[in-house]
Formats: sequence, structure tokens, C-alpha cells
Amino acid sequence: MWTILSAFFFTLASLLVPPLAEARMVDEASEVVLENGLKVIMIENHKVPVVTFQVWYRSGSRRDPWGRSGLAHLFEHLMFKGTRKTSGEEFTRTIQRLGGEYNAFTSSDFAAYFETLSSDRFHIALELEADRMENLVLQEEEFRTERQVVVEERRLRTADNPKASLFEQLSATAFQTQPYHWPIVGWMADLKRITLEDARMHYGRYYCPANAFIVVVGDFDRKKLTSRIQKTFGSIHKGPSSPLEKYEDPPQRGERTVHLLRDAELPFMALGYHVPRIGSPDSFPLEVLAAILSLGKSSRFHENLVRGGLTVSADAENALVSVDPGLFVITAEALPGKSLSEVRDALEKELENLRREKAGTREIEKAVNGLESSFVFSQDSFFMQALLVGRFEIASTWKDVDNYIPGLRKVTPEEVRRVVRRYLVPENRTVAILVPTKEKKTTYTEERGE
Repeated sequence: MWTILSAFFFTLASLLVPPLAEARMVDEASEVVLENGLKVIMIENHKVPVVTFQVWYRSGSRRDPWGRSGLAHLFEHLMFKGTRKTSGEEFTRTIQRLGGEYNAFTSSDFAAYFETLSSDRFHIALELEADRMENLVLQEEEFRTERQVVVEERRLRTADNPKASLFEQLSATAFQTQPYHWPIVGWMADLKRITLEDARMHYGRYYCPANAFIVVVGDFDRKKLTSRIQKTFGSIHKGPSSPLEKYEDPPQRGERTVHLLRDAELPFMALGYHVPRIGSPDSFPLEVLAAILSLGKSSRFHENLVRGGLTVSADAENALVSVDPGLFVITAEALPGKSLSEVRDALEKELENLRREKAGTREIEKAVNGLESSFVFSQDSFFMQALLVGRFEIASTWKDVDNYIPGLRKVTPEEVRRVVRRYLVPENRTVAILVPTKEKKTTYTEERGE
């Protein structure tokens, strides 16, 4: 749900491992920029004969025009409808016939497309991606079909999912001027407003070399790959320059609360605190704070709330890698018979303990070890390496990947206490509460597609 590093790392069972040797992607990677502005980031690795090829566009939901939320995500669907050279069905059959995998994903800050193929076949992915970057065909009938698909997707994944609906309300309440205010999938009414012409304008403005970059990880020869990419992508018109504007909400001056009444089994709570993004001196202390609170079964939340018999779960996540400042989110689901007021008091007690007394050095080390382990071992996958590189490139620069572990290791107990006192305070908090109700509410008919 949240665009944060922890959503992409594998959590390890043990957090008591010693610090791992630093893995420096910068030393293993290379970068070239074609004349049309297309950046290519390559990490050559011959451990298995596989290549992951990813094309990233700076065109996430933050680019959606007002009243057209969901356009960027809808366009992700349209990218699979075919070009003048290759139909959508042929695209799919080609990758499957070669034994590969393909997919795409859209976030608030980007849209990305990938193929993973054996190293002797991955050049096909270059040709297919270059083709649809330049020659996508958009037709009214297929546009209407895909728009309805997204309407159904919103209904199933958000409108009919109480927790997803709650997170949507949390963002809409916490963010007032930032584009994170509206959901990636879009509001229902906005989806119905999007036209084929909107999609064509989005394609012409954002799906071009000036607004994209490529990440390739795996078994290839850099010189040969550079030459092949130049051949397939180099002739594509640069396209309009679309600088990524950055937004930041004004400081929050008081607690905001939103209640959602839904047919649900257990009450659920999400607390969102505005925090800075990567680049701030407070970003890594916030990462460590999240680990102290909820990473592993020896974390404070698990020991005192879950094992303490108050909640089913309790978690903390920090928005580190995002274009704009995000939220530090704490979530908790009450056990049957327990009230959210009890849960909220217990969460506040944990934060107050950290405000009053510094976390111990050993606790900091354990949290850092856990984050390091997840970070390093996740890179065993070519796909995850490429994903990390892409996420950092969107938020700052891909070279900042190598600053993650050193940044964690520098965090001190005093810094953790400082960020709790500065950011995790009631006046900077948005509270979203899921209130279970026995009967389903049907007031909002737009969510039912009526």
C-alpha cells in the first residue's frame, strides 16, 4: 500500500545476525545516456543465465490531472493493447512462448514495465518495449473495455476491502496539497470521466525517452547491450521535457480523524504521521524507529501488544523512498473483545516510552541488523536489484542505494528519540479508524458502479 522500501524487502526470521558486508551496486553498475535523453542503468551479473529488463516512466498517479485520478494506472492497462507492429495478444504469446515473465506496476511516483527472460532471448524484450514506447495504438472500443476493467478492479480491491478503503481515507485526509491525496486506482467518479483523448495526451507527454529510464540486471555483456539498446531505442523521438514537480503539505497544526463504518470483523486503526523523505538527516532514524517498533517477534509492538493479548497485529512502516514527503504509518487490529481506545492508549504508551527514554544501543543494533539483512538478501534476485535501483532513481538517484546501509549504521539512540519527539506527536497525526458494523452501507452508490 505504501511506497516504502520495506514493501520490497523480505523479512528474515532472525534479527540477531551480525552486520553483513556492504554490497556496493555503484561499483558493479554502469550508466549511459542516449542522445535522445534515455538513461540506461546496467548491472552485469553472470550467476544465472537470466536477464531482467525494466522500463520506468516518471508518470505515476501524481501526474493525473485534477478530476482524472486513476489515469496513470488505467494507462498501464492500455500499454498491453498492442501497436501497429504487434498486437496485445502477440506480445503476451511471445513472452510466454520464450518461457519468460512480464508485468507492470503503477505507484504514486512512477509506472514501470518489465520482462524477465533467459539471457539468449531477452533482446526480444528490448524490441517489444521500444515498439510500444513509440507505436502504441489506442482505440475507443479497447479503451472503454479497459476502463471498465479498472472500475471493477477498484470495486474489488478497494471498495469491497475495508482496510484498503481505510488506507485510502487516511491518505485523502492526511495529504491536502500533495498528489498522494488521491488514490492510484482513482476515484470512481473520476475513472468514468477519463476519455480516450486523455489517454492519448498522457502517452504523448510522458511515454518518451525524456521522461523514462531503463534498468537491466543479469547475464549480458555491457558493450553489446549498450549497442543493442542504442539501435532499438536511440531513434525514438526524445519527446517533451516534463520535469517532476515536487510538493509538500504545509505543517499540520492539529490531529485529524476519519471514521469508516464498514462490514468488518474486527476494529482496525491506522495512524499517519508526516515525515521527510530520503535525503533528510531524519530519514534513517525513522527507518530504524520503524524496525524497533515492529520488525520481528522481539520488537516492542509484538512483545507488548500482540503477545500482550491486545492486538492481532501491530506494525510500523516508514515512507523513505518517495518523491514527496510521505507518512510514517502505524497500524493495529484489535483482538475480539478489545476496544480501539485501549489499542490507541497502548500505542501511545510505546511512543511515549521512546520519547522519555532512549532506546538501548543493543536494541538499535538489532534493528539495524534486521534492516540490513532484509536489504542485502533481497538483492539475491535480479528483479529485486532492478526494482531497488529504479525506486531510488525515481526518488533521488540510483547511486543512493549504496547509502542505505551506511546511513542505518550511523543512527544513534539520541537520533531515534529526536525523531519520535519531532514527528510522532498528536498534532502531526492523522487517525483513521475502521468501525465494524453489522449491516453493509450502500449510501455511496458510485462505488457500486451505479
